[in-house]
Formats: sequence, structure tokens, C-alpha cells
Amino acid sequence: MPKARESGMPEEKYWESFFNPGCIVERLGCVDLTDDVVDFGCGYGQFTIAAASRTTGTVFALDIEDDMIEVTQSRAEVSKVRNIVAERRDFLAEGCGRPDASAGFAMLFNILHVENPVKLLQEAFRILKSGGRVGIIHWKNDPATPRGPSLSIRPTPEDCRHWAEEAGLRFVSSEDLCCCSWHFGVVMKKA
Repeated sequence: MPKARESGMPEEKYWESFFNPGCIVERLGCVDLTDDVVDFGCGYGQFTIAAASRTTGTVFALDIEDDMIEVTQSRAEVSKVRNIVAERRDFLAEGCGRPDASAGFAMLFNILHVENPVKLLQEAFRILKSGGRVGIIHWKNDPATPRGPSLSIRPTPEDCRHWAEEAGLRFVSSEDLCCCSWHFGVVMKKA
């Protein structure tokens, strides 16, 4: 299964130095939910754990790499978070495997540099219940950022909003991620 372009993960501790996962999921509104959450491209699971500890629904953590799923499962066990289902899945090619209108929140974190972002946003739209939200973060389009995909494929907040609207979602807000200076946040909603 091919990965998304330029989506390789650095060493875990280095990756974690860029984020405050709890702050980010709170700023994007992934708190106090009773509905399910889908984390598209869970990586090391830091956002999965943060979301699962702030919601009562099941968090479905999806990634194409077996080792990312293993790390996420291990972190869930260590954190004693029991509402996570981690699954290896090529959601870009096969969809996420969740039923229509079954989730209250979709996490698209550092992934909309894929070849077809609208298709991924359409999949998020499909699984969201009416009123469900999509939280988006991505690396700022700034050459000073210490990581991230090439600037030529790195989306802007405006790109993300445009693509999400093309997929049928409505704009809710742009979020200042003061807890994560290298990233921007956007929240979209299914009407």
C-alpha cells in the first residue's frame, strides 16, 4: 500500500516536540463528545489519546503503517484509555471503513497535502453525522518550520477551507493554535 506523498514520520520524541495534543484537540472542539471520532492518519497516536481522554465515544485511529498502529495501541494501554480502536487501513484508497453518518468528529491532522485532498474530505463528510465537525491542522506555509512536506504541496488555511467546502462542508472557524506555533487550525462542519 502506498503512503501519502511526503508523509514519513520522524523519530517519536522529535515529532512530539512540535505539539501540545490536548490543547489542539480542545481548540478544535474535540471535547465532551459522545459520538465517535475518526483520526485519519493517527501516526504515533498522540492526538488519538488526547481525543479519547476528552470524549466518551470510540476513537477510531487509522494508519497505513503497522508500527504506527502498534505504537498507538501501546500508548492507549499505558494511558489506560479504553475507547480506542486502532486499525491499519489505506483510507486513501479504500475509505475509512466506518458507516455513513456515524461519527461526530473527524481529525485530519497534517494530512491534506495528499494528492487528492477533496476525496479525503469527502470521506470525512460521508462518515459525519449532521452537525459533525472536521478538525484540520497543518504545517504553516513558512520555510522556517522545522518539518512538514515541501512548501510546494503544503496547503494554506484557505486551501483547506476551499477543499472542504468543495466536499460539502461549511466553514466554522480558523483557530489560533497558540499551543503549537508551527501549525494552523481550521474547523469545518457538516450541515
